[in-house]
Amino acid sequence: VQLQASGGGLVQAGDSLRLSCVASRSSRRTFSNNALGWFRQAPGKEREFVAVISWNGGSTRYSDSVKGRFTISRDRAKDTVDLQMNSLKPEDTAVYYCAASLYSDTARYSQDYIRSWGQGTLVTVSS
Repeated sequence: VQLQASGGGLVQAGDSLRLSCVASRSSRRTFSNNALGWFRQAPGKEREFVAVISWNGGSTRYSDSVKGRFTISRDRAKDTVDLQMNSLKPEDTAVYYCAASLYSDTARYSQDYIRSWGQGTLVTVSS
């Protein structure tokens, strides 16, 4: 596994969680020049895009369902990407996957152009 995600858990609606994803030291690979982001997969549903940040942090993009509630950030020096999730809703319940793009920009960030996936972290939001 080249990317390792953490921070998931069980929370109540309205609570906050912060997910983190770091490049594995054993991978000997860096993602500092790649766009980084998050997808999620809810039970019985297809995996969907959540958020992405460009290689230098200058551009971000969010799905409509999380815009205004989630904030993505990255630390290029540490090769990490975080997802701050506020005002969580039961429909945010899913396994969250971090992923590094083949590209540096946010526009081409999609499941078809992923260089590396994290292992996923479960977020459960109770009502």
